[in-house]
Amino acid sequence: MERYICIHAHFYQPPRENPWLEAIEQQDSAYPFHDWNERITSECYAPNAAARILGPNGRIHEIFSNYAHISFNFGPTLLSWMEEKAPNIYQRILEADRQSAERFSGHGNAIAQAYNHMILPLANRRDKQTQVIWGLRDFQKRFGRDPEGMWLPEAAADIASLEVLADQGIKFTVLAPHQAGQVRKLGPGGRWKNVGGGQIDPTRGYLCRLPSGKQITLYFYDGPISRAVAFEGLLSNGETFAKRLLGGFSPNRDWSQLMHIATDGETYGHHHRHGEMALAYALHYIESNNLATITNYGEYLEKNPPTHEVEIVNNTSWSCAHGVERWRSNCGCNSGMKSGWNQEWRAPLRNALDQLRDGLDEPYQKAAANLLKDPSKARDEYIDVILDRSKSSLNNFFAKYETHKLERTERVQALKLLEMQRHALLMYTSCGWFFDELSGIETVQVIMYAGRALQLAQDLFGNGFEHQFLDALAQAHSNIPELGTGADIYRRCVKPAQVDLLSVGAHYAIAGLFDGYTERSSIYSYDVNLLQHEQRAAGRTRAAVGRAVICSRITLESDEVTFGVLHFGDHNVNAGVRYFRGEEDYNDLQRETEQASAGGDIAEILRVFNKHFDNTTYNLKSLFRDEQRRIVDQVLRSTLNEADTAYRQVYEHHASLMQFLASIHAPLPYILRVTAEFVLNSRLRAAFSSENPNIGEIQDLLNTVRREGIQLDSPGLSFVLKKTVNRIGEDLEKDPSFRNLARFDEVLSLLKMLPFEVDLWRTQNMFFELLQRASQITDFQNEEAQGHLISIGERLGLYVGVFQSAMAQNGAPEPVPAIA
Repeated sequence: MERYICIHAHFYQPPRENPWLEAIEQQDSAYPFHDWNERITSECYAPNAAARILGPNGRIHEIFSNYAHISFNFGPTLLSWMEEKAPNIYQRILEADRQSAERFSGHGNAIAQAYNHMILPLANRRDKQTQVIWGLRDFQKRFGRDPEGMWLPEAAADIASLEVLADQGIKFTVLAPHQAGQVRKLGPGGRWKNVGGGQIDPTRGYLCRLPSGKQITLYFYDGPISRAVAFEGLLSNGETFAKRLLGGFSPNRDWSQLMHIATDGETYGHHHRHGEMALAYALHYIESNNLATITNYGEYLEKNPPTHEVEIVNNTSWSCAHGVERWRSNCGCNSGMKSGWNQEWRAPLRNALDQLRDGLDEPYQKAAANLLKDPSKARDEYIDVILDRSKSSLNNFFAKYETHKLERTERVQALKLLEMQRHALLMYTSCGWFFDELSGIETVQVIMYAGRALQLAQDLFGNGFEHQFLDALAQAHSNIPELGTGADIYRRCVKPAQVDLLSVGAHYAIAGLFDGYTERSSIYSYDVNLLQHEQRAAGRTRAAVGRAVICSRITLESDEVTFGVLHFGDHNVNAGVRYFRGEEDYNDLQRETEQASAGGDIAEILRVFNKHFDNTTYNLKSLFRDEQRRIVDQVLRSTLNEADTAYRQVYEHHASLMQFLASIHAPLPYILRVTAEFVLNSRLRAAFSSENPNIGEIQDLLNTVRREGIQLDSPGLSFVLKKTVNRIGEDLEKDPSFRNLARFDEVLSLLKMLPFEVDLWRTQNMFFELLQRASQITDFQNEEAQGHLISIGERLGLYVGVFQSAMAQNGAPEPVPAIA
């Protein structure tokens, strides 16, 4: 009988966006990257799109997509971020699915996922349905086909959730072995056998008959091998990984066996560095030696329909030994952050969210019924607007569901109702309960979603939802006594983060004074249309007043605001914003500000602002985080330039002394060591980011670093140099001339000098493909150019033997599998 292998990877990240801005703000813990999505993309999602297979010489012999060879799912919220922020990787993922369908009898590798990683067994029926429909529709939009399978978040399953999957046409899902209760052979005489505790044979699919009469196929992955991949270092060697997979087959089985595992996708590259290479090598080893057939679940199901049926253990998951208690109780499952902590906060957190969800349901149904046909179905279909917020998409949605021709204000109300429901779903994202502490970023994130739902409820209904929510949330206690309860954390972390049109206006007013005011601006999920502004400057002091229309692209809510802003110099900024009160009032503000500015009377300007803006002031702290950092950098530029000059003067004045101390192995005094570290890191950063890096200068700087024992900012310098190498590589890719080839070779000569590694993933991909067409490029046909090609290939760790042999015979190199 045939032997099949299927590796499933569940790619997912906790959502990190600000619910009011619909964007991820800077996360310092991800340095040198902007945020953790960006960092994990670099460490995992990108490398799996172009994994390296090394030859015996340790050089790269082949580059191909793991996504084209494994079963996988991506969280829809992660793909939404990737579509905007990492479009090249996003397209590679979609292309890999198309390629896999060609390879696996029309069955693509990608399967869907319930939308925002909600634990479905703990959800009510309505939320279960919306989660599945949204996940299905998101998949259809991105991959251009219907999904055959769907991943259940945390593999958490109950019969009701399986019913929803089957009702939506999902053919299969994947569960952990301990989630199977009993099995029997299909047909007359089949007797139930208890397989609890993970005793089920994982090498086949099982039919699950549901109370409704529908059915779904379940695959129970191999537990021990999956665990070894995730936690026991099996990815340290690709061949060992392959042999462990092959060891899961048995000659005693008389059916076409499916050896399959399932892990978090981040295992391959993020949790285990170079794990994607072990995965690629294992697949290559198995295929090239014809040891088994690589497949996916859809193809295997078509070729091998279930011969047995199964009954599951209700309310179980793959990551909680107590069923689904990790997401509602202090069951003992945690990440071990700190001994002595408890998770008693989990139950009151879920209770608070359940009360909020249930409390919002009736007002939603009642208010939405006046605007939308079938409010529940409209909510399910709202995913089409979430995926495409264009005017035409919105018009199509309202044409289908509006009870009458809605005015603009009614559309705003309908969108607020639907957004309130969206955030009431997002607040159940499983990560909020998975970890150890109530004040953790994942838990605060779900409370932020609740905060957005509450803000919208207040706008719509104006009643005491927030007060009731805080009463319930106060029952959840942090393990850190000074942080208090969930209600305290809400007031400390969520309330200050809330955004309305006035706070967007304040951001625009302050940022505009530094960047210049433009007629039309986009600030995250808001549009700004400047109607009028006047600006005056006297020395370092600048003042501006203006009017603008702020509009949310999410709810279409808009209003006109009036602003005034005063910059005293440095970081001292004072701004006021209010809703427009009419031409006369605005003219008074304009005239009074102009009179005070003409006299250079800062105190008078402040009095004018206090009068017109009711003593409500904003400052640099009011800016959204990314813009705040950018403006502060502008403010600090002159200060930093002064500090840089001073440090450089001290360093240059005492350079010979420091060299002498290094020569006699005497430690540098602390103040001189700090000075040297600042100056040398600054000089290297500038040299690395230069349009044409000066190799000699960089070599001298690195020699000084080694001689004086200076500590480098390796992550930051590596990040800067990576950008430069990529930029010069892109120049070569666009214009494969001899000049760009020699320039690229020269900058890569830096690699052997460095005391740290540089991420060359993108550059290797580019040059690997360039080598394949080198024989067709006119500028590359002379001996000197071919020397550069070989030199670059070797510097990048590529196998250039095929290319060398072909060039020696004056022919084209044999084809090497390109990036899929």
